[in-house]
Amino acid sequence: MMAQPRVNQSGFSTGRVSAAYELKLDAGDVRRDDAQVALASTLDALHESLASLPPVPMRINEQIESSRTVSGPLLLTRPLASAWTFVQKTFHLWSFGPPPRSVYIHGPVGVGKSFLMDLFYASVNEPNKVTKRRVHFHEFMLDVHHRIFVFKQKYPREDAIPVIAQQLAQEAQLLCFDEFQVTDVADAMILKRLFLFLLHCNVVVVATSNRSPDALYERGINRSLFLPFIDMLKSTFDVISMESCSTDYRLETRADGHSYFWSNQDVHNDHNRDNNIQAQLEEIFGGTATGTESEAIHVRFGRTIRVVRLNDRCAWFDFSELCYQPLGAGDYIALCDRFPVLIVDRVHQLDANHLNEARRFVTLIDTCYESRTRLVLAAHVPLGELFVDFEAQVESVDGDEELFVSEKGGNSSSFATTMICNKEGEHVEWSATGRIGVSLAQLSGANDLAFSFRRAKSRLVEMGGKEWGRR
Repeated sequence: MMAQPRVNQSGFSTGRVSAAYELKLDAGDVRRDDAQVALASTLDALHESLASLPPVPMRINEQIESSRTVSGPLLLTRPLASAWTFVQKTFHLWSFGPPPRSVYIHGPVGVGKSFLMDLFYASVNEPNKVTKRRVHFHEFMLDVHHRIFVFKQKYPREDAIPVIAQQLAQEAQLLCFDEFQVTDVADAMILKRLFLFLLHCNVVVVATSNRSPDALYERGINRSLFLPFIDMLKSTFDVISMESCSTDYRLETRADGHSYFWSNQDVHNDHNRDNNIQAQLEEIFGGTATGTESEAIHVRFGRTIRVVRLNDRCAWFDFSELCYQPLGAGDYIALCDRFPVLIVDRVHQLDANHLNEARRFVTLIDTCYESRTRLVLAAHVPLGELFVDFEAQVESVDGDEELFVSEKGGNSSSFATTMICNKEGEHVEWSATGRIGVSLAQLSGANDLAFSFRRAKSRLVEMGGKEWGRR
């Protein structure tokens, strides 16, 4: 059960999240929003409830449950009660009472979902004695896939999910996810089982999303197998809607940080570049490149990404280097870990002819936003014209289903690209269709594009603020 927030004589919550929100109001950092006030009160109640959070249960033994006993698809399709019986057999569950209910917050871009979640996360400090982790959903799923990869190297026939859930629970009993989304069939198949174990390990989750629970993985491949996860989410989470909010507060940011440059001159022709833009990029880059040698940045799964033009604090890329190659969130996370500033030159308008490039570009924007990496862009169209909307549908052609896209005027799925090693030893981009380089053939991923483009534009405005970036 979740505690009730304490209120003052005026009826306002006096919890830590609300108090932090009031300080932001007094400082003029935000303006009062009724939906934000209500969400702060909900998070106050969760904060109070964490004081009675039961401990993580211990495993019955150190033996790994064989996947031959309980296979992934079998547990995925079990009713919740049956699946819970298996969890009870897997873990010692002590009688401490139920843990607080998790919270799922959904609504349009820029209405304050992540802002309030971050205030809540900051309020959970040492006196609470609750281990915590705040992570973008991209990075979390990359971490889960990496743990599965490592586990399967040692135990190829065993079920990794119970073990990984136990690891995650021991590392953090409070998980805060930003931008919860499901556009990849592999993630969809993992999530229900993983979250079932996490919740019954007494892990509390706070998640933000642009999607309501019923809209997750909408029209995705084999979505019927994912529906039990949605049922579980709605039955075990408090679902908070901010759909009534229409103001994107990020767009009110004064973009004076010199992070977006554009010129209608031909950005692909070095002899026709805007000299003023080139000079400003050179000034932001600062100093000189580190000699003539490039640097190989290490990425998870044993991969590397090579940077040609760099110095100690900044890397300079052509758009094609980052978005025409089969790169994903793991690559961009590695770059943001290494450099506080990234310059991306020659960014062109993103439309229906550049689906994969657009998806990678939005993933890059999300990663930079999450890590507070300063992203400097040089494009040949204004920011308002950078993304061109489109609609996607599947049609049958000669008995085979193909994805067709028509322009409306931009959007890109921001799910993480999964890299696999083919028979020739090359790392290639994987898609649920089994085709190389066409992850957007997943209809749900293509139809998530409108959300992602609106979020990307909103974030680029905020990231253009003078104070943006790591100090």
